[in-house]
Amino acid sequence: MAAHLSCGRVNLNILREAARKELREFLDKCAGSKAIVWDEYLTGPFGLIAQYSLLKEHEVEKMFTLKSGRLPPADVKNIIFFVRPRLELMDIIAENVLSEDKMQPPREFNILFVPRRSMLCEQRLKEQGVLGAFTNIDEYILDLIPYDSDLLSMESESAFRECYLENDQTSLYHTAKGLMTLQALYGTIPQIFGKGECARHVANMMLRMKREFAGSQTQILPVFDTLLLLDRNVDLLTPLATQLTYEGLIDEIYGITNGYVKLPPEKFAQKKQGEGAKDLPTEPKKMPLNSAEELYAEIRDKNFNAVGAALSKKAKIISAAFEGRHSAKTVGEIKQFVSMLPHMQADRTSLANHTSIAELIKDITTSEAFFDNLTVEQEFMTGVDTDKVNTYIEDCIAQKDPLLKILRLVCMQSVCNNGLKQKVLDFYKREILQSYGYEHLLTLNNLEKVGLLKPQTNTRNNYPTIRKTLKLWMEDANEQNPNDISYVYSGYAPLSVRLTQVLAARLEEHRGGAENAPGAALRGETAAAPGPAQKTSAG
Repeated sequence: MAAHLSCGRVNLNILREAARKELREFLDKCAGSKAIVWDEYLTGPFGLIAQYSLLKEHEVEKMFTLKSGRLPPADVKNIIFFVRPRLELMDIIAENVLSEDKMQPPREFNILFVPRRSMLCEQRLKEQGVLGAFTNIDEYILDLIPYDSDLLSMESESAFRECYLENDQTSLYHTAKGLMTLQALYGTIPQIFGKGECARHVANMMLRMKREFAGSQTQILPVFDTLLLLDRNVDLLTPLATQLTYEGLIDEIYGITNGYVKLPPEKFAQKKQGEGAKDLPTEPKKMPLNSAEELYAEIRDKNFNAVGAALSKKAKIISAAFEGRHSAKTVGEIKQFVSMLPHMQADRTSLANHTSIAELIKDITTSEAFFDNLTVEQEFMTGVDTDKVNTYIEDCIAQKDPLLKILRLVCMQSVCNNGLKQKVLDFYKREILQSYGYEHLLTLNNLEKVGLLKPQTNTRNNYPTIRKTLKLWMEDANEQNPNDISYVYSGYAPLSVRLTQVLAARLEEHRGGAENAPGAALRGETAAAPGPAQKTSAG
């Protein structure tokens, strides 16, 4: 789950500080020196909450990754396992504890479960004969993580799979708990709107939790006036489409994880070491990506076609700033220039980095393969030839292109056509299994179970109606100076965003400002979307 907030209006440091306070309290429970043994999956999310300096202040001297076998040597009083509640991790912890050298001074073992304590995990530790070895067993409720200055995320990558494939609704409970934490810090959200069954479950759980805590919460003036909960399956098309913003393409090509991206080192090493450098690094360059960096904040949401001009403009500004040293004559002017120098040099480094990234991306986006793929996506979105076998997909399968690319295109065709004709679906399945292996029969079955791939039934395809009514396709999308969300996909406006605009327009109309409501053309037209939005009062 991710939540976007109005930038500048909400201080997310309140949430970050609350999470840090809870972490400090647990560390202080374990008196004396400490070593943390990390479930590797958690290091990224924790990095968004607390730096190593905070851990060091609370006597954390060593950190290790959770692995089978003997624990690495550490002359500390406490070993703390930071882990998700997974049974397979309990087996590794038991192995670590049992391999402890009895000849050494005894160390205290502690477990911090993230985000919830688990009775099943404790039972597994008991079966392994190590439960009694733990001094502290606690939980650290890391639900909503401040991902950036205007973004909260639960970093729950498997939530869609769990809800729609495994029928496991635990992530919905975590979502409700996270939103209750948000309300405890920022005030009760007076209106909750939702679309989909999962949204209804989350809203109902929040209402139950609110009744349970009635009277115990302090009254805070609400920072948020409306919450909109959308099921992922309300809009299956958007995540299948290729993102075309600067940040989106970095994620598509290299993958952004916990606010960091790993990039090919050659492009950056030459900039630093000069041409002809022999010992170029082989490790990927890990770079943070967040709005704290001025240039990235400016270009991250631009359509990639507008990034070049923005970088060129920034280069001229930086160049002019450095030229300013020639006009500095007096001691005061020179002193002022010197004081600005660190900021200017940081700007120049930032520009060099993002110019290099843009060049890497451009090599991909100007390729024939990228253009052909994008053309087919846009044909599906506009309803062209969605009911027959696509020759481009057929060729890609024959050339054994990455399977993920094939599956995205086939699922997109299915979603835009409300399913595929049986003979078309059978053809794709047969070709995929013969080219990529019969083990992917399970993959295809799972895609069918969650609704991404399905045979066509006699029910009418309502996507063309939704596309027309909610204006999901804009022929004249302005990529350079956008005035509509369709610029992010160079024509396609995400359905989830259009539904949000419908809600915003209706709320504005309700307040009496109908004439000036943004997206007024969408008013009263949600009937085209699959089912009306549900409203639950949380007041």
